[in-house]
This record gives sequence, structure tokens and C-alpha cells, in this order.
Amino acid sequence: MNSNTESNQDNQSIEQEQTDSEIKNLSPSATTNDIPEFGWSGYAERINGRFAMIGLMAVLVVEAISKISFLEWAGIIN
Repeated sequence: MNSNTESNQDNQSIEQEQTDSEIKNLSPSATTNDIPEFGWSGYAERINGRFAMIGLMAVLVVEAISKISFLEWAGIIN
């Protein structure tokens, strides 16, 4: 029974070392020192904001080229 307990503890320590090494292998983003995470993180919010700005610029370009509002162009209003 004692050898089983020791082997379980050894397995847990090996798993912990693997998890620690996986965390260390994550490299930061090219633009910031933040490590990408899931969920509500500063990195995710920054990326979402950048995509929102790109979308807004695309809408403004469509309005400038077509000379009508985006809502009319998309058929939302007449």
C-alpha cells in the first residue's frame, strides 16, 4: 500500500512538472508581453477592440465609396 502511495505522489509531481513546463513554453504576443488567455483578460479585450476598429473602418469605407449610409446599403432602412 505504501508503494502505491509513493508512486501516486511521484506521478503527481511528474504531472505538475509537465504542467509547469507547458506554461513556461507559452510565448508572449509579438506586440505585447501578455500571454494569450481565454476569458476576460486584458489581452482578449485589446484584440476585440482592434477588430472592432477594423470593422468600423470597413463600414466607413463602404459609406465613402457608395455615397449612401451603411444601413441603406445593407437594406436595413429604406
